Amino acid sequence: MGLSNLGIFHTVIGVVAIIAALIAFVKFGKIDLSKLSGKIYFYGTLVTSLTALGISKHGGFNPGHAFSIFIVILIIGAYLLYWRKKGNVRARYFENFCLSFSFFLSLIPTVNETFTRVPLGHPLAKDIKDPIIAKTLLILLVLFIAGTVYQIIQQRKKNRTASI
Repeated sequence: MGLSNLGIFHTVIGVVAIIAALIAFVKFGKIDLSKLSGKIYFYGTLVTSLTALGISKHGGFNPGHAFSIFIVILIIGAYLLYWRKKGNVRARYFENFCLSFSFFLSLIPTVNETFTRVPLGHPLAKDIKDPIIAKTLLILLVLFIAGTVYQIIQQRKKNRTASI
């Protein structure tokens, strides 16, 4: 695989963050920063995104680094909404979207790197232009859109209940 120590650390923390997000989506329908899975996702994603800035297969600043910076902005924005706007029911829509969008964006380099490296010796994809990567990302985009609609509906129900 040829991963540096930083690459191994980045990968392990990233996998933990993804698992935490998946658990949160299954249990709560969203990444909830008040729950342990949400906290693990937040801190794991923060560390993973920041360590990604020190990793480069192609040398120099690349689109992966831009993704990392954008993901950090999204999760910090969500955290600020969570922390400073606890009673604001509208803020929950943006918080949910930021966290879900950060998760979706995290999956793009994850799919690219995984499919071009695994299984060892005979990876699923030759490079990031391989159709299997495009099809997988399209499926993830559809799931992200469906999940976002679901979260909006669920949040609307919670907001109505809170205002009664």
